[in-house]
Amino acid sequence: MERRASPPAKTVRTENDVLLFLRSNLDGRGRPSLHRQCLQLASSLRYSFCMYSDFKATDRWMKKEVHCIYQALIVAIATRHADAVDIKFLVGGRPVWVALPHPAWVEYKNRTGKLITDPLAIEIAGHYLKTALESGEGVGREMYSLTVEETLRHLDRVVASAEAAAPAV
Repeated sequence: MERRASPPAKTVRTENDVLLFLRSNLDGRGRPSLHRQCLQLASSLRYSFCMYSDFKATDRWMKKEVHCIYQALIVAIATRHADAVDIKFLVGGRPVWVALPHPAWVEYKNRTGKLITDPLAIEIAGHYLKTALESGEGVGREMYSLTVEETLRHLDRVVASAEAAAPAV
């Protein structure tokens, strides 16, 4: 298979370009390295969503830093018959789920014409989780369920952070 050169930063990548890129950046076992992909794609995409898939937060009450790592994204209709997307993080080694309601996808599409992608959903959930830990909200909970309004508020903050961090084009 012939390797294609990466397009310039201003070029919009097609799905095929991204798939070719992902295939060319596999880890040692033939699987894509999510963090490496995220970092390498960041320079050519409008927004870089890598801030909340692997981060540290300081628990407000314990005054202890915990390492949070994204682990899974599951459509909850299949697992718990809920109208949500469940995103699992390991927080200091223990599983914590953040449930984002499906109607938030519809509302965001209606408001902006844009879609909430899986990487953006992970960032929304991670932003919420970091905020919850640092504010002392729901200490020790295994599941956090957001409302549509909360989801969109955290989405706006994630996008604003990405825009602020992105170099001017």
